[in-house]
Amino acid sequence: MFSKFKKNSNSTAIEYLVVGLGNPGKEYENTRHNCGFIAVDHIAEKLGCKMNKLKFKSTIGDCVINSHRCLLMKPSTFMNLSGQAVTSAMQFYKIPPENVIVIFDDISLDVGKMRIRRKGSDGGQKGMQNIIYLSGSENFPRIKVGIGKKPHPEYDLKKWVLSKFSNDDKKLIDPLLDNILDAVSHIVSNNIDKAMNLYNS
Repeated sequence: MFSKFKKNSNSTAIEYLVVGLGNPGKEYENTRHNCGFIAVDHIAEKLGCKMNKLKFKSTIGDCVINSHRCLLMKPSTFMNLSGQAVTSAMQFYKIPPENVIVIFDDISLDVGKMRIRRKGSDGGQKGMQNIIYLSGSENFPRIKVGIGKKPHPEYDLKKWVLSKFSNDDKKLIDPLLDNILDAVSHIVSNNIDKAMNLYNS
C-alpha cells in the first residue's frame, strides 16, 4: 500500500470517504448508472449533511457517521475518470483504501438488491476500474447496487445503464437506500462482516 495513503491518526480529521459514482449533469440524474449519486444524496439528506461544496473535482459534504467523521463525495469527473477525484481526496487526508467506501451500480444484481465486498477487482465497472488503476490498490470496501440486467441480450448496454428507473423500480430502490446507509454505518465502525451478513443478496 502506498505510504501516501497511510491512515490518519488524528481523530478530529476526516477518517472515511464515502464515494458515490455517477455522471454529472441534468441528463444523467436518476439514471441507473447514477445510483451511487442517488445513495450519497440519500445519506446526506438523512444525516442533515449539506452537499454544497466543490473540492477534489467533486461535490462534497462533511458529516459524522457513528462518531466517525466522513466526507461524502460525488465526483464530477464523469464515471470513467472517478479515480482522479477519489485519489486526490485520499492523498489530501492521508486516507488508506480500506477507509474509502465506494457505492456504484451493478447490472448483475436485480433492482432492490445490494452486495457488499471488502475488496476485489473492478468487475468491469469503469469508475471502479479507474480508482483501482490510479490508486494502485484493490482494497476498497464497496457497495454494489443492483440496476438489473438488460431487457434482452441485444439491448445496447450504454442505453440501458443510462435509462431511468421505472416507477416499479423506485418502489424497490427507496427502502434499499436506508439499508445502504445502515451498511455504511457498520463499515465505518469496523463491522463490515455484519454489514455483509445483513445485506448481501
